[in-house]
Amino acid sequence: MSELPEYKLDRTFDAPRELVWRAWTDPEILNRWYGPNIETIIHQFDLKPGGSWLNEMKMGGNSDFSKMVFQEVTPPKKLVWHHCSTDANWVVASSSMMPNWPRKLLTTVLFEEKGDKTSVCLTQVPLDATDAEIACFAEAMANMDHGWGAGYTILDEIFSELQAKG
Repeated sequence: MSELPEYKLDRTFDAPRELVWRAWTDPEILNRWYGPNIETIIHQFDLKPGGSWLNEMKMGGNSDFSKMVFQEVTPPKKLVWHHCSTDANWVVASSSMMPNWPRKLLTTVLFEEKGDKTSVCLTQVPLDATDAEIACFAEAMANMDHGWGAGYTILDEIFSELQAKG
């Protein structure tokens, strides 16, 4: 395959950019919305280029592990990371839930001020992927809005809560 599929989701939040940035970079807020409707445990969060975010999503008796390695951190404008599926020891491996899911994705999140609102543009592209992984990602893209959208709905609630506190 020559052309890699790119997942893109644009969303404007009714919150200032600094607060939206904080929701993506403060583990105590991030674990409330990232991986909606399941238990998200952030084992490590080192927000700097080369730093790692070790994430576990618990669903029933199963866990899905991933390691994000930050490539670029430009507060409050841009985050770029390699999103890697891992085993329980944080070693890059096939996803236990979707064996053909790409082992590594390039994730970019842009934060743009729009008055007192913030536009967020999220993109994900497979990296170093096999043809089967690229095909799996391309097929799953149509449903990825549901997961991110559910997380974003929780974010709306968090922003309302945090702004009410002042």
